[in-house]
Amino acid sequence: MLEFVVLGLGIGFLAGLLGVGGGFLIVPALVILGKPIHLAIGTSLTCITVSSFSSAVTHLRRNSVLPKVVLLKEIFSVPSAIIGSYASSLLPEKALRIAFGILLLYLSYTLLKKSENSEEYRGVNYKAIPIIGIISGTMSGLLGISGGVLNVPLFHSLAGIPMRYAIGTSSLALFFTALAGSIEHYRLGHVDPRIILTLAPGLIVGGYLGAITAHRTHPEILKKVFAGFLVVVALRMIL
Repeated sequence: MLEFVVLGLGIGFLAGLLGVGGGFLIVPALVILGKPIHLAIGTSLTCITVSSFSSAVTHLRRNSVLPKVVLLKEIFSVPSAIIGSYASSLLPEKALRIAFGILLLYLSYTLLKKSENSEEYRGVNYKAIPIIGIISGTMSGLLGISGGVLNVPLFHSLAGIPMRYAIGTSSLALFFTALAGSIEHYRLGHVDPRIILTLAPGLIVGGYLGAITAHRTHPEILKKVFAGFLVVVALRMIL
């Protein structure tokens, strides 16, 4: 019981701080506790809907969410997450994890290389948003991870969105992506409601605290923290 509360707090804090959901922690934790991989993936996505909603509300109140970007991205992410959820039982998981890990290492490099000239929102490269939606939605459904681990660096590097806006926008966007994937996993019997009820309190509190911290942290520090986070997730996927 206590371990789930602590896990929920940690995942929720990451969700709010970095605009991610924490599936990379939930899935292996549940597997270690003896849950089947597909049940862990489906339960992870459902937990992400809770953590991302909590952090998204705080980011919305602080005007760091771009609704038009969320809408356009989710038009492509939602069907991609559904397809990814069905495909998760058909494709070799190890090969997917290695490819995904390599992609994260590259994104970490591009995130550090790109300089943040201003925290002011100056415009979005909307042509890149559908591509971001397809990539993050598909990987979310396939691996039960947060699309935010891709949303934030891709929003920043490809769409030209400042870090603080990228994190806030990702929080709301991945809520819808994870919700779509979790519904399909629930229909497939891959969700354990008891685990979700145990993790939920920590996810909600942690999401709020993380979002508050993000708004009090310099964007360059956020970039470095997120880049390091990507490296850790990449190594966890590959090894």
